[in-house]
Amino acid sequence: MTHREQTKYIDALRKYEKKMEPKEAEIFKMFLKRHHDDEDFDKLSAQKLIELYDKYYVHREKKNLDIFFKNPENNSDSGNTEE
Repeated sequence: MTHREQTKYIDALRKYEKKMEPKEAEIFKMFLKRHHDDEDFDKLSAQKLIELYDKYYVHREKKNLDIFFKNPENNSDSGNTEE
């Protein structure tokens, strides 16, 4: 796991630290300390971090709001006569 991926997961999980179970919160605090010391996670730690991310981070789809911002189509000629 790269340092950038590690940072992404930890930053996302910081918002959900209060919602975690006590054991998971303790593990996450350990990850924070290791990350603060610029320590790279081993395979098992990275896997556990990803599991916490998948459990707590909510993936919401972005709504398509284009229908509210489109210009109305003018089917009739309103003063534009080119002959």
